[in-house]
Amino acid sequence: MTIAGRLIRTLLFVPGNNPRFIEKAKTLRADIICLDLEDSVPMDEKDRARTMVRDAIKARKDYASELYIRVNSPDSGLIKDDLKVVDEGLDGIVIPKVNEAREVTKVAEVLDELEKKYGIGKNIEIMPSIESARGVVNAYSIASSSDRVSALIFGVFDFMHDMGLEYAEDAIGFNYARAKIPVDARAAGVYAIDGIWQAVDDVDGLIRDAMLGMRLGYKGKSIIHPRQIEPVHKVFVPSKDEIEWARKVVVALEEAMKQGRGAVRLEGRMVDAVHYKRAKALLEAIGSSTD
Repeated sequence: MTIAGRLIRTLLFVPGNNPRFIEKAKTLRADIICLDLEDSVPMDEKDRARTMVRDAIKARKDYASELYIRVNSPDSGLIKDDLKVVDEGLDGIVIPKVNEAREVTKVAEVLDELEKKYGIGKNIEIMPSIESARGVVNAYSIASSSDRVSALIFGVFDFMHDMGLEYAEDAIGFNYARAKIPVDARAAGVYAIDGIWQAVDDVDGLIRDAMLGMRLGYKGKSIIHPRQIEPVHKVFVPSKDEIEWARKVVVALEEAMKQGRGAVRLEGRMVDAVHYKRAKALLEAIGSSTD
């Protein structure tokens, strides 16, 4: 899936078992709110978290951002239960600790069945998170594994753990992996989202780290606290090509809608209401218009 005219500057992880955080997320302006069923949720809280996340997805209209969930890892044996929360309001799924392409295609097949079963009128996206040496080696095949894949995410801390290395801000231990992922993502026609910055109070460090990620080809960053949204947005600014494409999408879809059509072919690509919504959000974020 080639992505254009879309904002993925921030992907904010929100614990799926914390009702206060889930409620607060409705008002936050991260580009993607990702309700977490994995690391932030203890094993004995998984079922409770699924119930809360399912309710949040049903209340999709209350959220200003795109709404994703992070399921548990392919090796956990929990994904089948996690995917029971899937509903029309869900925009995408983050799959953590992806090591090879088949782990993505298995989830894509389940989504095929669920969308058909529940009459979901869109393709729910997948963002595999690369968090191991195997995942880094296989990043291109993972990114290319399904039309549902819209971005790769770099999971820096689990990668360091897999390598048996200590995290250091000089990034020597993960330089290669961090640089390879956006190259593989670009080759596959998808975006790349950089790893988290753990020191929530260190805004200067966050900005430096985000700027480095941007220079490596990442289009956004995973974040873990609302106060990280604004600094990261100031770093990841849409390119001229992305802005121009967003304008074309808005013009083309508005003309199509006047004619009673919900989709139109634009420069060889089919664009529809989802693309229109994302293009409008991009233009609004930069204070631009179609005039």
